[in-house]
Amino acid sequence: MNKLLIKDITIINEGIRTAGDIYIEGEFIKKIDINIKLDNDVKIINGNGFIAIPGMIDDQVHFREPGLTHKGDIRSESKAAIAGGVTSYFEMPNTFPNTTSIKEFENKIKIASNNSFANFSFMFGGTNDNINEIKRIDQKDVAGIKLFLGSSTGKMLIDDKSSIENIFNSTLLPISAHCEDEQIIKDNTEHYKNLYGENIPISAHPEIRNEKACFKSSSFAVNLARKTGARLNVFHISTAIELDLFDNSTDLKNKKITSEVCAHHLWFTDDDYDSLGSKIKWNPAIKSKQDRDALWQAIKDNKIDIIASDHAPHTIEEKNNNYLICPSGGPMVQHTILSLLQNCEKYGVSFEKIVEKIAHNPATIFNVNNRGFLREGYFADIVLIDTNTPTIVTQESLLYKCGWSPFEGQKFDNSIYKTILNGTVVYENGKVNSIPYGKKITFNR
Repeated sequence: MNKLLIKDITIINEGIRTAGDIYIEGEFIKKIDINIKLDNDVKIINGNGFIAIPGMIDDQVHFREPGLTHKGDIRSESKAAIAGGVTSYFEMPNTFPNTTSIKEFENKIKIASNNSFANFSFMFGGTNDNINEIKRIDQKDVAGIKLFLGSSTGKMLIDDKSSIENIFNSTLLPISAHCEDEQIIKDNTEHYKNLYGENIPISAHPEIRNEKACFKSSSFAVNLARKTGARLNVFHISTAIELDLFDNSTDLKNKKITSEVCAHHLWFTDDDYDSLGSKIKWNPAIKSKQDRDALWQAIKDNKIDIIASDHAPHTIEEKNNNYLICPSGGPMVQHTILSLLQNCEKYGVSFEKIVEKIAHNPATIFNVNNRGFLREGYFADIVLIDTNTPTIVTQESLLYKCGWSPFEGQKFDNSIYKTILNGTVVYENGKVNSIPYGKKITFNR
């Protein structure tokens, strides 16, 4: 049995920073204490000078398999995930075929079981006509239901209000929604096409997918959740105006409506379109500095509950197309934690609060079994952070299949020293172990 002892580490967990040791036996944390002494057959990691946090549970990634594997696949993107300290992920259903049936969901589980370097689960996509499949879901195996209330194609765009309400009324699973109003976006796009033809500037993106489009859709979803009592998580909040929809007076375990923000909305602003162009074209759009600052304040105030990556790789050739053709999304999972740590204290947000949003809260909101916390008896999913060694993002250091990042050239003050997954060191010295150790996530429902 694998035995691992991390000595003299600074532990950040459940809002507290302490010094101590972490003893791992097999896949689990056996003991957390001061000055743990064991037999000689234990491998020891000297944690002096490093910080230990629970691995990130990223509740929103697009790893592109099946059907879009020229952009990325479960093997390549999960490698990048563990290099970035993401030990568990929920992958989205807008692959091809869409994950809107039990058959396609089980196919993804099979693919990940053989290829994932991080722990995995998948969102089940809701459509206008798959309510019977949704009712068949085993709640212990599925992360939740994903609804595209805007910004998707084919059957993944759910726009029939009676179908949406039917789903809200028919499942106890968390419903995660992408909220942008499709008609507002269409009208704004036509306006800019009249102005620029096919050559709409990328800088128009936050005007086309504006705060009105976000707020109208988010408020519809929130009001429907209040009406039906459904469990709603609103993905990637990008505007200040949406924050008034959310409550911070209720304990997280009792919250029925929660919200998420993504790392890119906490880093970039609309001032960056001039230099980065389509590389920062996301849906929802990167918006103003005022919006970004309000999102950071909402993290501090607990109006935002989760921080995710929304990792969504495309090839650089795809991203270099003009506005109307260029896809939205970008690779983020390898540097999400580092980007958060880089700026959090500037906004008065502690490392402890970041850990809460990337690990504790996703585990609580989605009822993840025995992950997301550093606790005895929990899976040993641990990230060791070196606060004394910077990370410089180079193209050569990227593990994404797409081979680029909007962070190229960026220097982060911290680095990921080691990632431990299910008790095994899977990333160290800048390298990923060659064996996929990822396990299927289960849920306490």
